[in-house]
Amino acid sequence: MNNLNRMFPRILLFLPFFWFFTQVVLAQSTGSQLRAGKKLFEKENYREAIPYFERVLANDPDNVKVLYKAGISYMAFDKEKSIDYLDRAQELNPKIDRELQFWLGKVYHINYRFDEAIEYFKSYQAKLTKREEDRSKEVDQLIQHALNAKKEVASPKDVFVKNLGGTINTAYSEHSPVISSDYNYLLFTSRGEKATGKEAIDGEFYEDIFETRRISGDEWEQTRVVSGSLNSTGHDASIQLFDHDTKMLLYRSDKKNNSDIMVSERQPDGTWGAPESISDKVNTHDFESDAFITPDGKTLYYSTNHYSAKGDLDIYMVQRNKNGTWGEPKSLGQVINTPYDDDSPFLAQDGTLFFSSKGHNTMGGFDIFSSKYDSVARRWSTPENMGTPINTPDDDTYYRLSPDGSYAYLSSYRIGGYGEKDIYTINYIRKVEVKGQLFTEGSNVPVQGMELVFKSEQADRKLLKYQDFTSLDSARFNVSLLSGRTYEVEVRKEGEVVATLELDVPMVLNTNTSLVHNFYLPQTEILMATLDTDTVSSSPEVLTDLQKAEAFVFENLLFNTDSFMLRPESKDKLDEVARILMLKPELKISLEGHTDSRASSDYNNALSRNRVKAAYNYLIKQGVAPERMQKVSFGKDKPSVPNASASNMQLNRRVEIRVIHADESDLADHAALNTEEISQ
Repeated sequence: MNNLNRMFPRILLFLPFFWFFTQVVLAQSTGSQLRAGKKLFEKENYREAIPYFERVLANDPDNVKVLYKAGISYMAFDKEKSIDYLDRAQELNPKIDRELQFWLGKVYHINYRFDEAIEYFKSYQAKLTKREEDRSKEVDQLIQHALNAKKEVASPKDVFVKNLGGTINTAYSEHSPVISSDYNYLLFTSRGEKATGKEAIDGEFYEDIFETRRISGDEWEQTRVVSGSLNSTGHDASIQLFDHDTKMLLYRSDKKNNSDIMVSERQPDGTWGAPESISDKVNTHDFESDAFITPDGKTLYYSTNHYSAKGDLDIYMVQRNKNGTWGEPKSLGQVINTPYDDDSPFLAQDGTLFFSSKGHNTMGGFDIFSSKYDSVARRWSTPENMGTPINTPDDDTYYRLSPDGSYAYLSSYRIGGYGEKDIYTINYIRKVEVKGQLFTEGSNVPVQGMELVFKSEQADRKLLKYQDFTSLDSARFNVSLLSGRTYEVEVRKEGEVVATLELDVPMVLNTNTSLVHNFYLPQTEILMATLDTDTVSSSPEVLTDLQKAEAFVFENLLFNTDSFMLRPESKDKLDEVARILMLKPELKISLEGHTDSRASSDYNNALSRNRVKAAYNYLIKQGVAPERMQKVSFGKDKPSVPNASASNMQLNRRVEIRVIHADESDLADHAALNTEEISQ
């Protein structure tokens, strides 16, 4: 103890020095990280700058300069994090940089917060001087983009845009998809880590052309760099397969070719031959970006900045002469070309021209537009923005239709991707034939002559409404519905609503698709009054089924006022329901939502539907198949007890779980299941 007491003052003397030494080393480390990140940031090598900035922020989370630069760096990779960092920078020091509000406008715009983006742009613009007129005009254009985006987002198109998946897309940029005529061979361009080229000036890998083959559906083989001579030491990008997939258009920019359109031919061994310039009439010492050749090989549409005084891309066409050479390029004119970049032409079989543009009424960055040529008037129609969800507030390019026109590919920087520009498919939603029967819950008695009204919405919130009647012999129905949405199904008898059910119709992308689904009605007084009671009472099978259903009793799920969030005890109950359903595959259940009597019928109907959805989605996550559950909502119309007190209202804010089908063998095991431990 004496020795320890003698050492203790020395330790106390040493601690301040140790703390000071640690802080000096930490400051030196932070300083070197900051310098390295700043250097990369100035080169616009944002991907490599981010880790340095993050290491600085780990030690100094309120470093406003680093928050500002990191926020700008994240815009192409993580839009949500970008807005968080720039917001934090403004909160700490709104005067950190005069460009802060400009970047806030940009990041709010790509995050679909258009009104706030406009306010930031206007605030930034108000501080510009008269000498900054060009910058002010740029901000005017950005404000107009936000207004355009706000309008388009308010009226979305009824299409389905889907990421092509992690086999194709990476944290790097993937674009320029090219599909073969048999739909099974895909070429695309990537700057991912598998690329063979060295790092370009922005720190990314040079673009290389990759290939893969379809295994089935949306499943693809592992991607690989195309072997042979397609990829150079510079940028190489896929453009188009043509001439029965024996030839390929591609883009190349290396020491020999300065951003040119090239042609490669497939060799006898299946590899691609050395690319050659398509024509000196097309390729110049300037920038040729993208192209499309018509199936007959006689017309080429392409984008170039060669003829532009300001250096922006315009779309031109060139026709092949009878001797096989190419003629003189002709501009598609001012209807198509704008003072901004117009790029990536694609001509569909019906004559529709699809292209990307930063002009017209773009939502921001490149948008996809369409136009048709009037051969009588000899002019192109006014380009139409293809709208959301095809276009976003960020860049959307390289629109390519599949050979039969049933779906399309595009490249996009949209939220929710794998890290930068990704490849997506655009599917045009089809109708599906839904057929089945209507039964009473538990008894399986067919309910004939009932009207079924299916209600839902299009993407633009326009009402969808379909109806049919259950047949008088077998209670069958058959209705054609637009797929990819949830329907509220009203069951009516002589105009009066007997019950409200729900039907989830999955996305259908093929024609002639059918779905079989039976509905089971809760046995309410109004329903039983519509049935043939003699048939019910005289059928031993019906009584047996009723007894089977009643043998399985699950506790109700209770909810807080105005809430559809599952309580912890409700999740425990649903875990038990899921366990029983997994052990008893013959069981099917009905999830029935209720509310107390407060608020309007419309509000309570929506609330009861959301409560059912919460239970339904939870059970799906636990492995219960959707076809084993039906969803019913009653709103406030079916209280279990009078809404006369707070405690009674709590009992009415519920989801009831009822068994609507059970195999006879389940009954013997039910008591054991209720007492069995959940360790299985």
